Amino acid sequence: MDPVLWKGRELFSGRRCPEMIIWLDADSLPRKVRDIVSRAACREGLEAVFVANRVVEFEPCRLCRMFVVDEGQSADDYILESIAPCDMAITRDIPLAARLIEKEAVVINDRGDRFDRDTIKERLSQRNWNLALKEAGLSSSGTRSYSAAEVKRFADRFDRELRRLGIR
Repeated sequence: MDPVLWKGRELFSGRRCPEMIIWLDADSLPRKVRDIVSRAACREGLEAVFVANRVVEFEPCRLCRMFVVDEGQSADDYILESIAPCDMAITRDIPLAARLIEKEAVVINDRGDRFDRDTIKERLSQRNWNLALKEAGLSSSGTRSYSAAEVKRFADRFDRELRRLGIR
């Protein structure tokens, strides 16, 4: 795959919100999730921007772009600077999700969970507790595997959010 690659930070500066853009914190998202989003973007005529500190693969689509942040810069910060209230973000990063919710974006993760002002506080608390346990050596490290059931759960949630937003 040869994605369209944007370097620099000028791409969406000053953008207003005429149409929703799907922003993906693409570094940690499974390939299956990236492909589901790419196919939906093509099918629905939506722009999707895969943001990472390296090139990640996804199913090619003329409406999907890969944005690699400059060395020393953060993909999270780029997404936060670029996202608009009518946009959607997909991320595994709980602190990033909390900051995106403050910007009134729709935020889901790759396991089909939707974050909002009510649920994000509990998720941040759980994350911080688990991090403290890990740092104290009381918890095993690593993430659990990504099953076919979770792929389906993500695809269903993503589809429901598109319908809720009037896309489908």
